[in-house]
Amino acid sequence: MTFVPAPNRYADMTYRRTGRSGLKLPALSLGLWHNFGHERPIDTQRAILRRAFDLGVTHFDLANNYGPPPGSAETNFGRIFAEDFRPFRDEMIISSKAGYDMWPGPYGDFGSRKYLLSSLDASLGRLGLDYVDIFYSHRPDPETPIEETMGALASAVHQGKALYVGISSYTPEQTRAAVAALAEHKVPLLIHQPRYSMFDRHIEDGLFPVLDELGVGSIVFSPLAQGLLTDRYLGGSVPSDSRVATSRFLSDTVLTDTYLNRARALNAIAHERGQTLAQLAVTWILRQRSVTSVLVGASSVHQLEQTVAALDAPALTNDEIAMIEPYAVHGTGLG
Repeated sequence: MTFVPAPNRYADMTYRRTGRSGLKLPALSLGLWHNFGHERPIDTQRAILRRAFDLGVTHFDLANNYGPPPGSAETNFGRIFAEDFRPFRDEMIISSKAGYDMWPGPYGDFGSRKYLLSSLDASLGRLGLDYVDIFYSHRPDPETPIEETMGALASAVHQGKALYVGISSYTPEQTRAAVAALAEHKVPLLIHQPRYSMFDRHIEDGLFPVLDELGVGSIVFSPLAQGLLTDRYLGGSVPSDSRVATSRFLSDTVLTDTYLNRARALNAIAHERGQTLAQLAVTWILRQRSVTSVLVGASSVHQLEQTVAALDAPALTNDEIAMIEPYAVHGTGLG
């Protein structure tokens, strides 16, 4: 059936300016890191993407290695885009990244010009696009001069294959160097994609002030600390389909008494506000003026709708922020 988007899709979503650029992003963006590989039914993926667009989520974030297998999220998104979203291309922000291991040999990883531009061409082919809106260096490369990595991003813009460029997981010092290197090519750094949550606050005193000074936006990932800021583990057990049970990034060693006490306390504060713990986690992040957008995942339409409902809640008061502070402790859940 031909997709007809909701006519009121922009009525309720909040859009925030990205640094000092002219680009606005939705307060919530949809990340395709999980749930959009070949092991997931294409109809489920299509339903999530359609509903996201209907809710005003205009930004869809991918990377060359998203799947599994690597490349499959771009392939699946490209198929759905061609069938459903092509008439609405000008209403969408589509991003991709390169930086992690993608193919064998010395040219399929990190930040060389060879790898980044080859990867971008491959991503465009899988996506079925002439350009992406944002192309990222997915991680810093300790062995490649930052001038080369940023020069490759600038080339993507000059070639018309990307409208903007970004970086992910760069330190404050590396971010300054990236901005300076891009300036040599008269290309601004649009956005930084760091990890940030109540349990991972390392960027507050370092990166955020630098982004504010330089006029760079941010879109934060892992806002729910890979599910630790949800109600899934509050009983102390591990559901068989949970991230702790299935992911190589987490194990049940994270479910310490300290984690449970803090998560349960945050859950109680959320309930007092009429929110879930996951919704409170999103609201807490959006209190930061340095944050342009929060990157969320979704395994179902219902989960997506529950996350977007966080935007309906009132902003946190100073008293509520003070109540949260003792439990929003950096390093919680590290095992």
